[in-house]
Amino acid sequence: MSARRAPQQHIKIAEHLRGRILSGEIPTGSLLPSEAELCEEFSTSRGPVRQALASLRTEGFISSGRGRRSVVLEHAKTETFETFTSNHDWIESNGWHAGSKTLWMARCPAPAHVAEMLAIEEEDPVVFLHRVRYADGCPIAVERSYFSLPVGKHVLYMDPDEGSLHAKLRDVGIGLDHGRREMYGSVAGDEDADLLEIETGAPTMTSRISLSDHNGTPIEYTETVQLFEGLTISYNYIAGTPSPLHISMRNSDRFAK
Repeated sequence: MSARRAPQQHIKIAEHLRGRILSGEIPTGSLLPSEAELCEEFSTSRGPVRQALASLRTEGFISSGRGRRSVVLEHAKTETFETFTSNHDWIESNGWHAGSKTLWMARCPAPAHVAEMLAIEEEDPVVFLHRVRYADGCPIAVERSYFSLPVGKHVLYMDPDEGSLHAKLRDVGIGLDHGRREMYGSVAGDEDADLLEIETGAPTMTSRISLSDHNGTPIEYTETVQLFEGLTISYNYIAGTPSPLHISMRNSDRFAK
């Protein structure tokens, strides 16, 4: 567990510019302020400004510039760190009312695959949270979350069906810093089909997400089974910059190596 940490300057700059772009204040096709202008606006050096611009380029908001002022690009809406880590925030960001129903919450021994993801020993205690997530009252996903005990002991005292659980964890000083998500096609088993109100064997999307704190310590591992119908994935990509997306068939028995 780690104390909350104020966002670094380059993060604040990127958030400010991202907000101006998304609001239309800086419209598609227009020039972004120059580095010198941004340094003056935010009373900072070129380092944080360049880091902020690099983040916006990676996200597909602005062109590479290459010695010139960057241009605001047409782009698909991208995830924030909050919508990446929290299904509640993701549902709300799409304009739906987020709801939740907890099926089970308890301290239990860690299964082998969970222990591996949380970097603990098999059978070490974790806190397990099993929920159905709703969008405007319709079931959209089934979550099975496991928290390391130092974090889970806080979860046990929270109402997981009221607001964002991750926001509540931030309020008690538990900050998330980075995560990894893997998504693959799957089919609904009997239990998940019943909870999602679909037929057994219907296509679903399964995601596995692991989250760590500022020290790199794993604190949460979540498996989510989501409705497949209508699921749309869009992303922005700029030549010369790395993409966070990797597409493979690693979870397919047909193409397994």
